[in-house]
Amino acid sequence: MPEPVLMPELVNSLMLQECLEAPMVIRRQAQANAGAVAQLVETLRQRPPPFAATVARGSSDHACTVLKYATESHLGWPVVSISPSLYTLARTPLRLGGALVVAVSQSGASPDVVQTLRQARADGAVTVALVNVQGSELAQAAEFVLPLHCGEERAVAATKSYLASIAAFLPVLSGLKPDEALSRALDQLPQRLEETLLLGPQATQLAERYRFAENLLILARGLHYGVAQEAALKLKEICGIHAEAYSAAEFEHGPKRLLAEGLPLIGFQSSDSAAQSLVQAYASLAASGADLRTIGPAATHLRTPATGHAFTDVLPSTLAFYLFAERLAALLGLDPDRPALLQKVTRTL
Repeated sequence: MPEPVLMPELVNSLMLQECLEAPMVIRRQAQANAGAVAQLVETLRQRPPPFAATVARGSSDHACTVLKYATESHLGWPVVSISPSLYTLARTPLRLGGALVVAVSQSGASPDVVQTLRQARADGAVTVALVNVQGSELAQAAEFVLPLHCGEERAVAATKSYLASIAAFLPVLSGLKPDEALSRALDQLPQRLEETLLLGPQATQLAERYRFAENLLILARGLHYGVAQEAALKLKEICGIHAEAYSAAEFEHGPKRLLAEGLPLIGFQSSDSAAQSLVQAYASLAASGADLRTIGPAATHLRTPATGHAFTDVLPSTLAFYLFAERLAALLGLDPDRPALLQKVTRTL
């Protein structure tokens, strides 16, 4: 595999260094978690849940959006997002007995997420922690732990931990309902991520277009909607750009009005069941004069490597966006590793 072609100054940032580690992280995780995944799969076969729930904040919650769509479409299990403050502020217990409850956190230190998972386990839920710090309170609160195996993540903006959170749970879906294409895609995912890292020049070229943008709208559907949420967060965090994510379908129900103000668009173009609807939506927007550029496995402007399965396609799309966002921050004269007013670990109640 050739070395990633990136601008030399890019490698100076911790964010970029951690993006470069992503293929290694996913490869290490798959090997290390095989036993834990098998145990969780067997438990869920013996104790099939009536529904699943996720609890997380920030980038981790955006990873849960991806996993929600993947779980619902693959297993037919409804997935809800729990509001952690119901336990810590409102003190309103939920009926979670028998459910699958998945908590996602890089640090495993946020009290509201920890308390929610702890109470869910006490109620009889099957509780799972996707966490990077294996000795954290969240890991101790869970019945099952799927470590992210990211190593230390030093940049304030999460990158490899977001990717690892998605990759950690996909083998569970594959185990519960075997899918040969998904198994192959997971095996080949580290290589596809290595190929994505070759997109440095294209990401830089796309970033040049947005160096004067103050607002951006991010569109997607289906699995990539959680990527759009993550993309909007990263633009706020490291570029200081006001960005919002919308479902391309929901965009038609009011937010489209913003195009009259000249706001530019970035659209994630997937190759899944949402692909054709996105082709039509983006074509219509372009025909109306919208400033639209696309990213993803079926994109026109920043095309990412196809992985062989819709579930895994979201990871190269995200990694390519990280390359773009880091370069845009540099073009704006900002340090992506030290965003104003933010810190690495956020503890909320």
